[in-house]
Amino acid sequence: MHVTLTLLKQKLQWIVKREFNITDVLTPTQLEMISRATGCAYQGVMIKCDDNNPYRTITGDCNNRRNPTLGASNRPYVRWLPAEYEDGVSLPHGWTDGLRHSGFPFPLVRAVSNEIVRFPNEDLTLDQQRSLMFMQWGQFIDHDMDFSPSTPAKVTFSSGVDCEKSCAKEPPCFPIKIPPNDPRIKNQSDCIPFIRSAPACTGGTAIRNQINALTSFLDASMVYGSEVPLAERLRNRTNQLGLMAVNQKFMDGGLALLPFDNMEKDPCVLTNRTLNIPCFIAGDSRANEMPELTSLHTLFVREHNRLAVNLKRLNPQSNGEKLYQEARKILGAMTQIISFRDYLPLLLGRSSFWKSLPRYRGYNDSVDPRIASIFTMGFRFAHASIQPFVFRLDHRYQLLKGNGKIPLGQEFFAMWRIVKEGGIDPILRGLMANQAKLMKQNQMVVDELRDRLFQQVRRIGLDLPALNMQRGRDHGLPGYSAWRRFCGLSQPRNEDELARVLNNRELANKFIKLYGTPDNIDIWVGALAEPFVYNGRIGPLLACVIGNQFRKLRDGDRFWWENSGVFTLQQLNALRKISLPSIICDNTHITEVPKNSFQANRYPRDFVKCSSIQKLDLLPWATKCDGEGT
Repeated sequence: MHVTLTLLKQKLQWIVKREFNITDVLTPTQLEMISRATGCAYQGVMIKCDDNNPYRTITGDCNNRRNPTLGASNRPYVRWLPAEYEDGVSLPHGWTDGLRHSGFPFPLVRAVSNEIVRFPNEDLTLDQQRSLMFMQWGQFIDHDMDFSPSTPAKVTFSSGVDCEKSCAKEPPCFPIKIPPNDPRIKNQSDCIPFIRSAPACTGGTAIRNQINALTSFLDASMVYGSEVPLAERLRNRTNQLGLMAVNQKFMDGGLALLPFDNMEKDPCVLTNRTLNIPCFIAGDSRANEMPELTSLHTLFVREHNRLAVNLKRLNPQSNGEKLYQEARKILGAMTQIISFRDYLPLLLGRSSFWKSLPRYRGYNDSVDPRIASIFTMGFRFAHASIQPFVFRLDHRYQLLKGNGKIPLGQEFFAMWRIVKEGGIDPILRGLMANQAKLMKQNQMVVDELRDRLFQQVRRIGLDLPALNMQRGRDHGLPGYSAWRRFCGLSQPRNEDELARVLNNRELANKFIKLYGTPDNIDIWVGALAEPFVYNGRIGPLLACVIGNQFRKLRDGDRFWWENSGVFTLQQLNALRKISLPSIICDNTHITEVPKNSFQANRYPRDFVKCSSIQKLDLLPWATKCDGEGT
């Protein structure tokens, strides 16, 4: 709809020589016709909810009975602050060269990446208290909560130019320009391709917003999907066992791998044309980006099937649908428990955690659980804790010979390595026994992500920090100072005040040289640069944004695992014993794990036998003899 109205405005601009709103020129009938043709009209159609359904819908609809679309997939993000666009409506900051905002032009995002994010990678500092698994869990649950799809058209609307191949700045292309003296890209007329996120149907307002293609809830939708057709594709319907579909061609030492997708243009094939191994299909479309992420997806599909098989043993009379829904419900609870009990306290620090997430008091249907635009940017903090290598370790936690330590740039979409080079066990060991990279103000993000992102499958290696900042502008996110104000923090007005906030004069000077004012600093890099809160791994601004979001996700979720009536008392007690190490023990050939997989662990000192890890007892899920369900 957004594109249609923009094209109509361009056509009419020749006749109407002054500034005008296209919606004022069209008749209500014409607007209605466009709304129907583009599908926007159907966003407002009333959703019928089944009040007796004890399970979540795949789409997240009907979680909130008063407002059934709250938190549902394929709906606009919520904004905690009004959007800021160059033209007040949809053009991102930095679109018009030299245009000033708060008195200063916006710097090129690649220049910010080069000046502030880049560092000599041999200086890498490892985190002495957090494991690589800590980083990986963050990405896994992020893919449970939010995804902004690109505009489906990859070519410009007016001239048919391909955004991937050209550097033309025409909608939907917003290419990342190359600054002079770039350390990698010598041709200044080249660019890093960037396609704008698809605009959402925004009802009565013309101000651009973006779509969250996923359910907002922590509901394991990265395993099950957020749309009914995908959820159906991911299931094994050949029997009444409630299972997820698995790979029919390859196994991992007798254990299941994810099923293959059948994409028209498959990036995974490009990473090894000889082996011709395609991408896997999962509940989230990004599951193949890096093998550590794929390993967690694989692990949780195996866990679903393990739960379904054991529930069938307990309840032989249950049909496939019941088994699938019960296993899905348990897996969703596991995701919530691991995230809130084990992950968030280590991220936010204990005091910030309790401030943001006080004790649970039950479901509140007036809490808005939707993901906020700012969260999609803030939760990308973990790009600064990714190591430049993928590690594969043997059963003694030693590097495997040949492929034990491979540069990350050679691992993106390389699913052939999982199929042909030892499956997921060596990768999971690498996540548990290696440390995360430590985010330091002079060591932000490694060059494997800054220069070599997706290099095997794209015409040019992408720059993830630059993409993050360009995406923030694409989404109309206000700058650093506005978000400090939103969180009740001081707003630095000049270099001196910024130096005090960052506790770093040199870094403040770099920011002011680039941006002119703290107001304009791109939120991703500004928030990332802050010193950590006590015992946490993010600064006060990110602790505020992330803590706020997770509280809303919890309190506004009718199916939250601790909400009364969701599980029985006995089931709740059983669920409290689960952990990520127990899931790994139950679904791999790994026999030794750390008790806390998110803390930095040394082998063998911090590892225990799987036999000593508490397991989930499914007995509380046994149904009564008279056929009554729990």
